[in-house]
Amino acid sequence: MSDITIAVIVGSLRRESINRKVAQAVVRLNAPGLTFRFIEIGDLPHYNFDFEDSPPPAVVKFRAEVAAAQGYLFISPEYNRSIPGVLKNAIDIASKPNGHNGWGKKPGGLFGATPGAIGTAVMQAHARDVLAAVGVTVFSGPEIYLTVKDGFFTEDGDFNPGTEKFLQGWMDGYVAFVKKMLA
Repeated sequence: MSDITIAVIVGSLRRESINRKVAQAVVRLNAPGLTFRFIEIGDLPHYNFDFEDSPPPAVVKFRAEVAAAQGYLFISPEYNRSIPGVLKNAIDIASKPNGHNGWGKKPGGLFGATPGAIGTAVMQAHARDVLAAVGVTVFSGPEIYLTVKDGFFTEDGDFNPGTEKFLQGWMDGYVAFVKKMLA
């Protein structure tokens, strides 16, 4: 059996995004049977139903990548106690046109990182509602609220040992969840 393809979607466009660094380190954790592929959202236009007759190439490409994935991993910051607009836009784009939802009943993982004390708790609550509406079943445990401080990453961009152990435990559960859901 070939590996399960998981699309990684980072909800930040910043070049030096904490969440992009977290995503890059997460995909290096042990995840037997999963292959991770980053899908970029920065080139997507704002969703507009008017382009449905002739979607821009970036939209066509993104929708195909989302549909081809067998599961998802969303790693995102929290903006103003909610989902970043670019992430919500990407979710909307791949759920359209009506009747052609690319997300379709597939497994997802969700978390984020921030320098703030409460992590990305509110963003995750909002994102869970939005993802449920488009058919993504989000892994329910444990929830992760990462606060990034000095020493969070090693010089090589990996996690410090304590964070790595914690996130490996999450990854073990996520891998089992994905395999069970797709069985």
